[in-house]
Amino acid sequence: MNNLETNLQEQIQELTEQLNWKKKLAKIFEDFIDSSYDPIFITDKNGYGFKMNKAYTRVTGATKEQLIGKHMNDLKEQGIISDSISMHVLEKKERLTMVQKVNGKELLVTGNPIFDENGEILYVVTNLRDISTLNQLKIELKHTKALADQYLQELEFYQKKDHIISHDGIVANSDKMLKVIDLVQKIAQVHSTVLLLGESGVGKEIIANLIQKLSSRANQPFIKLNCAAIPKDLLESELFGYEKGAFTGADSRGRAGLFEQADKGTIFLDEIGEMPLHLQVKLLRVIQELEVRRIGGGQPKKIDIRIISATNKDLESMVVRGEFRQDLYYRLNVVPIKIPSLRERKEDIPLLAFYFLKKLNQKYNMNKQLSDAAITQMKTYSWPGNIREMQNLIERLVVTVELEVIDSHHFSFNHQYLTQSLTNEKTLKEVVQDLERAMIMEAMVQYRSTRKAAKALGISQSALVKKMQRLGFQQTDYVLHQ
Repeated sequence: MNNLETNLQEQIQELTEQLNWKKKLAKIFEDFIDSSYDPIFITDKNGYGFKMNKAYTRVTGATKEQLIGKHMNDLKEQGIISDSISMHVLEKKERLTMVQKVNGKELLVTGNPIFDENGEILYVVTNLRDISTLNQLKIELKHTKALADQYLQELEFYQKKDHIISHDGIVANSDKMLKVIDLVQKIAQVHSTVLLLGESGVGKEIIANLIQKLSSRANQPFIKLNCAAIPKDLLESELFGYEKGAFTGADSRGRAGLFEQADKGTIFLDEIGEMPLHLQVKLLRVIQELEVRRIGGGQPKKIDIRIISATNKDLESMVVRGEFRQDLYYRLNVVPIKIPSLRERKEDIPLLAFYFLKKLNQKYNMNKQLSDAAITQMKTYSWPGNIREMQNLIERLVVTVELEVIDSHHFSFNHQYLTQSLTNEKTLKEVVQDLERAMIMEAMVQYRSTRKAAKALGISQSALVKKMQRLGFQQTDYVLHQ
């Protein structure tokens, strides 16, 4: 073998080694960009797709067959990309960032030019970031801000009502409740008999306390009696008192009844619908004559009292059935005040929730909070037990939930709707409405979308929207993607 052949073989070997090395470099380069979690796309100096990694396909759904070897302007015309960062970089010869859509997906893209030794662009390397999650966070943040603004407005409105919040237990923002407070302030200045009407747990006793506190009798006795809590055979002696020796076991000194003890002040007769008929006659005489006669006594005693009574029953229906005296009903019903249920004053629910939460945090030296989702769920619940139920529920959650933030999943509403509705003497229509409200609320809290919630409930989106409007759902309670 001569020297020429030897040199040629050496050159061939050297070129082969260089080629293998370039192949290795190319493989390392390919492995490098494929190992990147973020999408990478490379175009050549003429704007043709040159290289892309697997992450690019994962995020955008676009394949190599669609992009590699294709000009960016052609891809733009085909609608695969909304714009080309590469073409802008080739034009301006500098790093650029923009929002671009690939296959309809919104992405944040940054194009970096790669220059040769003469300052000419060889390639444009583009990095992509999926901002769909960021956009969803923006939507959630916007919704949270809207809720915060709403609660802030409610709180500011509430704080302006100094004459209301100065009375312990009175939290009112709704028009219906503010009308009740306004009426209470008016009738507190006179001595008319008042009948408080409303479901169990709406706060009838609190309203009675407010009437007494605002009246000219505020510094006089305020006697309270639950007519359903005392055995009927003892109720008469409790109310009217007795003289010594009036009956076996009576105090030898006799005893003043509650009417006498309330002289110059106010007596509050709760659950008045439970008063036996034979005592209704005597109560009527007390109201008409403003005098009371003790059991076993002789002369009646004049008294100066105001009577406030309360009931969760339909006294008019009881009168028709002969269970309540009509003349007594008219005497008690001089100034009727209907206290709305909690589901009728949903604007007050956040304020009441934070009011009870603040008191319980102080009581137990805690710092528990309610999430937006928890407040939303509370606003869509029917509250058959009204304010009393809310207070008891929040206290139970404060002492049993280990986390600092009480969230919607901590509530047991979903399992209680039907049983509570049935035990609250509701009609079939009301029970069905409560069940619908519960299922819709659960679906909306989970999916935050009428379309997805309707699909989960097995009804059309338009039917769901109509039901939500009929059941009193507020559009601001959820992020609704139509």
